[in-house]
Amino acid sequence: MHVIEIQEGELVTEISRQAKELGILNGAIVSLIGAADSFVVSTMPAKDPTADNVTEYDMTGEMTGTGEIVDGKPHVHVVMGVEGDRGVTGHLHSAQIGHWFARVYVMPVS
Repeated sequence: MHVIEIQEGELVTEISRQAKELGILNGAIVSLIGAADSFVVSTMPAKDPTADNVTEYDMTGEMTGTGEIVDGKPHVHVVMGVEGDRGVTGHLHSAQIGHWFARVYVMPVS
């Protein structure tokens, strides 16, 4: 298992970059923990599962998630805890890390 730590930058880009440095082309993102300054997630509309409802959040969020890396590309699903004791969930498109951190625990697979 490898731990990818991001102190600053865009989360998905950093996962991809650091996984490549570690020689991980395919892997299971077993756990993701941390907090983001802002983030973008999407969910599928009920009547069209082939489409995406993409929403940008200019707010902090405490995150947890799982996913995979396939052919070097991360695919992450998250729950973001936001102000008001609410959860925002979905497919993570991006997350800006700067004030806090993110740690991604990756198990390589062949």
